Amino acid sequence: MSKSLKIGVVCYPTFGGSGIVATELGKAFADKGHQVHFITYSKPVRMDLFTENMFFHEVSVLDYPLFEYAPYELLLSSKIVDVAISEQLDLMHVHYAIPHASAAYSAKQILKTKAIKLPYITTLHGTDITLLGKDKSYKPVIEFAINQSDAVTAVSHSLKQDTFSFFNIDNDIQVIPNFIDFNLYNNNSTDSLDRSDFAKSDEKIICHISNFRKLKRVDDVIRIFKGIQDKISSKLVLVGQGPEEDKVTALVNDLGLNDRVLHLGNFNRIDQITAISDLFLLPSETESFGLAALEAMASAVPVISSNVGGLSEVNIKAKTGFLRPVGDIDGMVKDSLYILQNDSTLNSFKENALKHAKTYSLNDILPLYERLYRSII
Repeated sequence: MSKSLKIGVVCYPTFGGSGIVATELGKAFADKGHQVHFITYSKPVRMDLFTENMFFHEVSVLDYPLFEYAPYELLLSSKIVDVAISEQLDLMHVHYAIPHASAAYSAKQILKTKAIKLPYITTLHGTDITLLGKDKSYKPVIEFAINQSDAVTAVSHSLKQDTFSFFNIDNDIQVIPNFIDFNLYNNNSTDSLDRSDFAKSDEKIICHISNFRKLKRVDDVIRIFKGIQDKISSKLVLVGQGPEEDKVTALVNDLGLNDRVLHLGNFNRIDQITAISDLFLLPSETESFGLAALEAMASAVPVISSNVGGLSEVNIKAKTGFLRPVGDIDGMVKDSLYILQNDSTLNSFKENALKHAKTYSLNDILPLYERLYRSII
């Protein structure tokens, strides 16, 4: 039997895809008997503190008068060192290059002076490369941290190619995609939502889930829904919070859709929302993978998306849904109506979506990470 591992995990603890993937991966390793230690500034939103073998170590961000902004990277490095020593960590897995990979590198060098080896894996999730990577002020640090990593993974082939395009990378990058834990997708569970609370029996339910940043183009979601609603009686369920909320609310008002749109804010059980949905909209400006789309497909929900980044690897055109260029609202409306106007067509897309989602099962992805972990120790 292989030795159980002591794994340190650094991630953003918010509702974004990278934090969700990091937490679900940690849970899966904890369930297998490994110790998983999350090191971040607050408890990850999907982390249950009462899960056996999972631990949370808070990075305290102190308000010190000398600094206008707290030096989080230094505080994180210091906390990694403390946890590595006290818990005898075997490795670190950091999600997102900035500032996590550079903090892990600093911690690794400090620990070397104490004759402690702490290898680290960097997983690239998207905007650390596609947005920050285009900012020249960040480039040297990102480049260095990636090249100094003991292993590097990316969540899609598209993101891997972007990384090599934006940076001078000598390190190998292994593509390990995001995943679905199908244990969470039991639509017959007793705590499932009642579809009738959201829509009438003859109405369709359209869904969008994001962090409401500008690049998610949630205003496009509203306009696409308006085109659908003009032809098919529907409800739109929005999940998430972010800086574009007020703009989206104003657009809903302007288009007279107040009684057609329900905004739930942040919601932990995404599977409960997707389970009652008929179609998922994701017209983003950029998506390195599109985890929200995959989560929808795991509930047998077809996807209408833009054709950027890793979305074409997740959403298969004319099979699991359709893809259009960014901003092609009319095209996305047309594709949505094609799927929704015929129940036989809708059911075919639903079956295909679920079948494709199963190729991203956690049971298949977890061994890839475990082999990588053991290879760097």
